Amino acid sequence: MMRRRALLAASAALTVLLLGGCGIGTSGSDAGDDSGGVSQPDVGVDAPAEGGEGVAPRDEEQFGEDRQVDQDDDRSVITTGWLALTVDDPVESAAEVADLADRAGGRVESRSETPGTDTQRARATLVLRIPSDGLDAVLADLRELGDVSSVQLDATDVTQERQDLDARIEALQASVDRLLALLAEADDTADLIAIESELTTRQAELDSLTTRRDRLADQVDYSTLTVELLSEGVAPEAGPDDFWSGVAAGWEALVRFASGLLVVAGVLLPWLGAALVVAAVVTGIVLLAIRARRRSHPHAPPAAPAAPDDPGDAGPGGGDRA
Repeated sequence: MMRRRALLAASAALTVLLLGGCGIGTSGSDAGDDSGGVSQPDVGVDAPAEGGEGVAPRDEEQFGEDRQVDQDDDRSVITTGWLALTVDDPVESAAEVADLADRAGGRVESRSETPGTDTQRARATLVLRIPSDGLDAVLADLRELGDVSSVQLDATDVTQERQDLDARIEALQASVDRLLALLAEADDTADLIAIESELTTRQAELDSLTTRRDRLADQVDYSTLTVELLSEGVAPEAGPDDFWSGVAAGWEALVRFASGLLVVAGVLLPWLGAALVVAAVVTGIVLLAIRARRRSHPHAPPAAPAAPDDPGDAGPGGGDRA
């Protein structure tokens, strides 16, 4: 009887333990299912897409691009270019180029035109000042005027120079303002003279720097473009390629040589005539002088003959002894 009660008690305890284990397992599996419904990885992936942390990298990238754009806008670049075009009539095309520059808000700084000859092509050269933001459009319009032979564009960054000039001008302007304030408050004559002298010096330097900055700003705002317009090349004359064409070429050369000689003779003929007249005048003067001399001495005695060179005649009384 006692053994039976002990077995029943053990069975009841085992049943309780089994039921408790099943309850714990069920609750654990349910908790796992609940956590699986709102799993942490899903929260980690979806939350940044909707929250601020997920947008932050894109905001920083956009801010970097905006800052780069601002830096590009602050840059000062001087652009110079060269464009060569082959056109039918350079003089007429030069007028069109000037009109293009005027419509773009620019100006023509210099212009030269050379008409064509038998051995030289016609050409025109223009130096244009074009607003920098409209340079590409002007280049596109210029390309339509003829065949492009060469294009060259150079850019020089002068941002540092511009910033340096701005800083120096700002400092000098502040100094000039202080000197003006001191000048208004000064009562002593010596102080007035000293302040005015220093003010004149700094004002002159300020004006010089301002002029440099304005010239630099003009070079930045207006690009310099040199446009050269050329006509079609002059074709060389064909040389003789057979016997008869050689004869014809030789005859033409002989005619040109004879024509050249005639031209030289025509040029020298007046000089030869003048030389003959001068020679005739000089000859007449000489002949008149000779005749005048002869008339002034008509009976001039002839010259005595020279004594013979005899040693006997040289002695005293030598002739009497003989």
